[in-house]
Amino acid sequence: MAKKVAILLEEMYNEYEFIYPYYRFKEAGCEVTVVGTGRREAYPSKVGLPAKEDVSAVNADPAQFDAVIIPGGFAPDFMRRDPAMVNLVRKVYQKGGVVASICHGGWMLASAGILKGKKATSFFAIKDDLINAGAEYVDQEVVVDGNLVTSRMPDDLPAFCRAVLGKIG
Repeated sequence: MAKKVAILLEEMYNEYEFIYPYYRFKEAGCEVTVVGTGRREAYPSKVGLPAKEDVSAVNADPAQFDAVIIPGGFAPDFMRRDPAMVNLVRKVYQKGGVVASICHGGWMLASAGILKGKKATSFFAIKDDLINAGAEYVDQEVVVDGNLVTSRMPDDLPAFCRAVLGKIG
């Protein structure tokens, strides 16, 4: 049975951190669902590239996902304002699903309250946010702690995707 992966989407997403995992997980045979906040018909990336959601977070069932991927850019700052999206991340994590963030995606981990006592990484500019949320910050391309997978930037995408695929089987 195909693993079910949610990739979160909001405006100002990083193109690489959304598109690379989207196609990488499809290539690996995963069923990929794009989950947005429901605020827009299409969400523009940092350079204006539009992407559409398959379902809004309020209508997404956390029980159906084996993993949630949180791309960076400035999208996580919009994502974390949506209680349904934050709840989706928290619920998937609590049920033992993989929660993976890259770059500024760590903001969602902090808002979901799942960093306390965990090792994690992110783009260096939000290092203090992760530490203040209770994480032990580690500066390396990918950090895996239980069902949490984190990376720093687009250059880390190959290691990030390998780690997530390794966790979900």
